[in-house]
Order: sequence, then C-alpha cells, then structure tokens
Amino acid sequence: MDKSAAVPPAPKTAPYLDSSQPLALRVADLVSRLTLPEKVNQLLHENLPVDRLGVPGYNWWNEGCHGVGRNGRATVFPQVIGLGATWNRELVEQVATVVSDEARAKHHAAAAAGRRGQYQGLTFWTPNINIFRDPRWGRGQETFGEDPCLTGILGLAMVRGLQGADPTYLKTAACAKHFAVHSGPEQERHVFDARPSQKDLHETYLPAFETLVRGGVEAVMGAYNRTLGEPCCASRLLLVEILRSRWGFGGHVVSDCGAIDDFHQHHGVTPSAAASAALAVKNGCDLNCGCTYKDLIEALETGLITEAEIDVSLRRVLATKFKLGLLDPQEKLPWSGLSTEILDSPAHRELARRAAAESVVLLKNNGILPLRPDHESILVTGPTAANTTALLGNYYGLSPRLVTIAEGIMANSAEGCRTVYRTGCPLLSPLAPGVNYTYPTAAESELTIAVVGLDPSLEGEEGDTVASPTGGDRDSIELPAVQLEFLTELRKHARKLVVVVTGGSAIAIPEVHEMADAVLQVWYPGCEGGAAVADVLFGRTSPSGRLPVTVPGRTADLPAFSDYGMSGRTYRFAEVEPLYPFGFGLSYGRVAYGSLSSGAQPVSKGGSVTVGSTVSNTGSRPVLETVQCYVVPPRDWPSAPRATLVDFRKVALAAGESRVVEFTLPASAFAQTDAAGTKVHHPGCFGVVIGAASPGARAQQLGAPSPAAGTVVLA
Repeated sequence: MDKSAAVPPAPKTAPYLDSSQPLALRVADLVSRLTLPEKVNQLLHENLPVDRLGVPGYNWWNEGCHGVGRNGRATVFPQVIGLGATWNRELVEQVATVVSDEARAKHHAAAAAGRRGQYQGLTFWTPNINIFRDPRWGRGQETFGEDPCLTGILGLAMVRGLQGADPTYLKTAACAKHFAVHSGPEQERHVFDARPSQKDLHETYLPAFETLVRGGVEAVMGAYNRTLGEPCCASRLLLVEILRSRWGFGGHVVSDCGAIDDFHQHHGVTPSAAASAALAVKNGCDLNCGCTYKDLIEALETGLITEAEIDVSLRRVLATKFKLGLLDPQEKLPWSGLSTEILDSPAHRELARRAAAESVVLLKNNGILPLRPDHESILVTGPTAANTTALLGNYYGLSPRLVTIAEGIMANSAEGCRTVYRTGCPLLSPLAPGVNYTYPTAAESELTIAVVGLDPSLEGEEGDTVASPTGGDRDSIELPAVQLEFLTELRKHARKLVVVVTGGSAIAIPEVHEMADAVLQVWYPGCEGGAAVADVLFGRTSPSGRLPVTVPGRTADLPAFSDYGMSGRTYRFAEVEPLYPFGFGLSYGRVAYGSLSSGAQPVSKGGSVTVGSTVSNTGSRPVLETVQCYVVPPRDWPSAPRATLVDFRKVALAAGESRVVEFTLPASAFAQTDAAGTKVHHPGCFGVVIGAASPGARAQQLGAPSPAAGTVVLA
C-alpha cells in the first residue's frame, strides 16, 4: 500500500510553490510535507514524482564533459584535455555557455513531452578537475591537465558557463569531481587507499577543488577510492572538515555511481548496505548515484541514523532543485524559450571549430608548415585519419556530421591536387604480412600526412574501452608498436612527412619527433575536428595550443602508477628531462620576450608585486600567444617544486605588434606548503619566469622563445 496515499495534497498556495518566497522557507516547507519514503527517494539519483505535491520526477544523472552527453544530438566540442590545451579561459566559458544553452533546450523539450529520464536533466556531473598526475590514466582525457592552477582557472570558467549569471536561477548545476586524490589506476578504483603526504594533498590534489568551491560550484562528487583510510564519499576529513568547515561549501555532495556499495563490498569499512548509507549521509554525502540509500529506512529503524540527519541532506538536494526552477512554472525561467534548432547549429559548430583549432599543439616544424596551397599530390594515411571515434573522446554527445581529419584535409586540397587516403596500419594489432600499397603511394606523393595515436578504444574509463588490457588505462605511454613500425617504414618512402597525433594523454614519440618534418598533437578534437586541423595545417589559423601535460620520453621515466606521491611527477617535481615540456607549443609567428620588469621593493605578507614583460610578434603573421607566469621557489625549501604556474594570459598579437603583459601576484602566490600541508609565508629570494613554456632548457631546444626571468624578494 502507498503510505503517501493518506497524506493530503498541499494547497496551491503552499510556500514551496511560491517562487517569491525565500529559498530556505520553500525548502523547509517541502521537507515538512514529505513522508519518510518520499524523503529517502529524493536522495537517490532517480526520483519518483510526488504527484500529490506537484513534484515532478527527476533523474540527477547527466553528463556534459565537452557537450551535452549521451542524449542524442548536440554539438561535440573538443575533449576536455583539448580545451585545457587552449589555455583560454574566455573560450572555455563560451563553450560551457553553449553547452548549457543546448542543455536547457533539450531539457525543456523533453519535459514538455513528459520525459524526465537519465541524461535529460540539468545537473551535470562535470567538470572533472582531478590532477592528471600520470599519463597512463585513461580518464585523464576528461581533465584540464596536470597543473592545479591551470585546472582551477579553466574549471571555474566551465562552471560559470554552465551555471550562468542569472540572479535567481541556476542555468544548469555544475559538479566538481572526483573528490579527492582520484587519478587511476582504473582497475583499482573501487578498492585502493590513496595515501599522499599532507604536503602533496594540500599542494597538488585539493587546490583546484577549493578554487571551484569558493567560485560557487553547486555540487561536488566524491570519488570511489579511500583517501588516508576513509572512503571519499564518507570522509570526515574531506567532506566535513575541509569542504564544508574550511571552505564553506553550501551545495550538495553526490556519490560516484555505486561508490556507497564499495564501502561494504570492497573497502570493508562497514558491514552492510544500511551501515554504508548511514555513514555516507552522516558525513555529508547527500545524493546517492545508485540505490544504496534505499537502505536508509533500515538504518533509521536500527538506530544507525536519525530522520533529522536525513533531513540535512534532503534540504541540500531540494535547494538545488529550487535553484534550477524544477518546481516553478516553466515560463518563469529565462531559458525556457530556447529552441532545439540551436542544437549543433552553424554558430555552435563554428565555436567548436575554433576551440579545436586553438587546442592544436605544434610540437615540431622544420618549415614545412603551413602547407602551400599548390601541392601536386598528398597522401593521407594512418589509423585515426578517418576514425570518427578519434574525434569524440568519452562522455560525448552525437553530432549528425563528424568531420574526420582525412575529410578536413580533402576539403582543403586544391582542385587538381591528387589526394589519396589509405588506412596504412591498424591501431594496435600487428601489421599483416605481404604488400602494403601505402608505401609506394607515399613515394609517388609530394607530401604524406600520417594521422596516428590513440582513440577511445585504447584509453578511457573502466568498462568504457574495448582494447585496453587494464580497464581503460595504458600499460605504457609509447606509441603502439605497430604504428611506430609503420611510420618507420613510411619515412623511407615519404618525400615529406607530417605526423598528426590523436589521443587524450601524453604519448612518448621520440623516434617520431626525429623522423618527421612536422608533428602536431590534436587530442580528440570534436565534431569539427577535421576542419580545425586543416585550418592549422593550411595556415588559415596559426597554432596556439600549449601542452597542459608534460610528455615524458619513455614509460621508464615515470614513478609507479599506484604511487600517489608527487615526487618525480609533472613539470613541478620531475627530475628527468621531458620529450616535450608542460606549456610548450610552437606557432607560425616569431615571438620574443623582453626582460622582466618587477617592483624593486620586497614583498611583505599580505602585499603584492606586479611583474611583466614586453611580448613582441616579430613575424609576418598574427598569433595567439599564451604568456605564462611561473614562480621558482628557493631550493632550500623541503621538497620544493621546480616551478609553479601562478597565472597566464592568452593574447592576440598582430604581425609586428608588441604588448606589455603584466601579472599582479599576491604574496600568497609565493607561499610554500610544509610537511603538515599548511601554506607558509617563507621569506627569501624567489625566481619569477614569464615565458612560452614551463622553465627549463628543453623548450628553447625545441624552438620556444627565451623567457623573461628575474627575482622577487619575499620579506
């Protein structure tokens, strides 16, 4: 029997139905009218309607990683690692604004048709702001890269675009995930206990989350794993002490999907589902992606939790529903009039093309690029040249038209140019014996463009890949052997060789760098990816992407994948010279940095200093230059980072133009983290570097301009 049947319906004048009433009053009024089973159901990701109260059904599970995901037609933007490579916060916010426009249009159309299922809501479990600490992690493609500063700034830009700036309503609700210290291995994510030092926890793993929380993100998702012994979705340290007490988070916390079951099934911290549900709610995990919270009723009956404790989480999730306008008349919402005609529209595709072009990182160029418009013959080859999945990454929507790299090149080849496409080799399996017509075709062609690397069958989330032997991760970061064998033979025949690399992570390609005339990293570039890559190859756009990750020279240079310490990892702590450094990328222009200007007075605690450099485009083409500012701490600080990114700016420079680019750095930008995880004002002489890549000789060896460098005294 339905226990709610005897409960009277609410009057139409009830406070929770009155949008003019304060949020807290509306929430409290609705909580007072719900039965216990109704309350518990509201804490699951799939909510049944409460018809007697006019509360519609709702499914919280939705994805918007780089476009509305898994819900049919949508603009597919470059995968997040590619958006990270743009280093362009304004562009990322524009992309997220389009995503939220399309989300609203799709949601209102679905609701009008009575459909409120999975992937049709307004609560997006994005962005993923975990630190891409190890290139073997398959889900690193969903992140903005390896650096806390870059991740925090671009992640917050995405939150702003998703949530909008309306004073009354959230456009959509963004979610910072996965809290915390979650970055592979995928096969162990349900069982491992990440035990970083307090220094690494507070210096590397938490700062981006703090940036988004203080910036107003509506939700935080807990990770599957344990951190320092506690399951993340019931961690008193993470959820109570840090997230809510220290940072003042006021939104709701959602579990990763099935993570509450991991407490008793894998982590062994509770004896039953009821105990797991009670532990999670009591420690601040408000919403269960899964069904374990059904056992809250048993937990209540056995004294493991009180109804008042359940109500705390209920108030938080209902507040989000009210902020989204889910209980208000649709005509009151600013975005209810958005038409589904905007989905994958020409304007949105043009933005996707621009974002993809800005994500392309030029790693080598001996002068062959940009391509001449009058080539006699071009061979396009390689396993990802005509591969549509290599455009998509993971967590993607579907576009009716996906422009592959082969198609983009074909569309831009001059009429009369003999352009040929051949697959060349497989992604992973060995080359078949016998004749391969690719090689004689290369010998006959003036130019060969080989598109190689990875696609999402080789890297991704647990259960989402079909060719990864380790649940979505990679065992090694080298280019698959069959592709390297193919390129080695192809080079013997190709007169000129341009190599385009797809993938969502760092790929060690030292042999390719040596043999190719030019090398470009294009990530998973989205629905207009092929057109964008062609824009760069043929010179309509000067490449402006910069690496959001360090590319090591070989797997052997990496620490153990299961080691969550930061020693030996990323540009900040690695001692081995990389193949390509963090922040590196070439353009078709020539950029020079002048000497560093800075205030002459020492910087005291609570003060600030302005540093700058004159950045000049001495070439004949306009460029977009990413000006990066790094602090180099004193080497006597224990386990000091080699350098730390503290700010960056992407500036447009016309041919011959010079511009002074300045950064005002508070004293806190020079703070160091001690062994207890505390930020410390450490007086001393700090280096400051403004340049085109992270500090180190390798960037200049590869052709980056020399940076501006100087010192700042912290008093």
